[in-house]
Amino acid sequence: MIPSFLSPISYAFLTFPIAALLFTLPFLVVQYRKHGYINKVRALVLYLFLLYLMNAFFLVMLPLPASRHNAALPGEAAQLIPLNFIRDILRETSVSWSNPSSYLHLLKEQAFLQVALNILLTVPFGMFLRYYFRTGWIRSIVLSFVLSLSFEVTQLTGIFGFYDHPYRLFDVDDLIMNTFGGIVGFLLAEWLSGLLPRIELLDKNVDVASKRVSYTRRATALLFDVVILLAVMLLCVILSVPAAYWVSTGIYFMLVPYLTGGRTFGKWLVRIRLTGEGKRISLYALAIRYGLLYWVFFGLDRLMLLNTDSTPAALRMLLGLGVFIINLWFLIHVVKAILTKKPLLFYEKISNTKHIISWHHAKEDDEYRQSA
Repeated sequence: MIPSFLSPISYAFLTFPIAALLFTLPFLVVQYRKHGYINKVRALVLYLFLLYLMNAFFLVMLPLPASRHNAALPGEAAQLIPLNFIRDILRETSVSWSNPSSYLHLLKEQAFLQVALNILLTVPFGMFLRYYFRTGWIRSIVLSFVLSLSFEVTQLTGIFGFYDHPYRLFDVDDLIMNTFGGIVGFLLAEWLSGLLPRIELLDKNVDVASKRVSYTRRATALLFDVVILLAVMLLCVILSVPAAYWVSTGIYFMLVPYLTGGRTFGKWLVRIRLTGEGKRISLYALAIRYGLLYWVFFGLDRLMLLNTDSTPAALRMLLGLGVFIINLWFLIHVVKAILTKKPLLFYEKISNTKHIISWHHAKEDDEYRQSA
């Protein structure tokens, strides 16, 4: 019986890196917007919560039928009699209730282990709810029930119609035991909270605005900005705008930040902005900063992609080698800056611009919206 439980757990751990990768981007955005920075304790707890949910899901769903056209379950697909597990235990057990020494046999009997494992399945869920999400006991009970119900419905519907028939029995006792497990976890979390850092105190005495803007934060902003830039560039191409690349980069990375106080959509999303010598960044500083990066540096790569059939082969090879060397230098420059945690890249030093966390201003905006 134990190996049957180890197999889903092993699958959960094997697929966790992929799930964690998909989870990271929304995690970063939410943390930057809600808390202004990434706290290691908070990150560890949330990734552990993701790992737990994957283990719970795999334990409930695996193994899957060999074919989508699976056979129907023998008998009824649902067991709707509450506490029917008591009858199952009494019917199958070899325990002599008048002999306490025989009670240990329960630990080897399937009916009892099924109940115990259903309780243990959601104990961590209740602990996470109370410790991290700070939910009250009523909400924890409701959420534990909803989690269990989602498992049972998924099984009953054959993963929402993917399989022809249900491949697991819908058991009302599973709902009861899973919900009870969430309650047990909620109660245990009070003890756990005394051993771990208090979640509500993690941000105490943290001056978010004074923190360095990490390259992870900048990369997150850039990812969203590149998507929007490609849309702007495509629009310029559709409208037959000459030099679509240079026009679109100029509009999005120079004009937009000038009008918004140093923000693009990506920067706004992770709550950072550009600043220069004055309180408000100038269009000239933005032109120097992004002109060097997108018009000169990346512009060389762009020019290499254009039709150069009329250019002699030797000159094309020489230009290509020059662009390759420049790209290699830029890659080394960025990697070195990341490893040494230097805040400024070459185009930022020349333009005298930098990123800062716009936390105080963002908090004022939030407070204003809440009071309106």
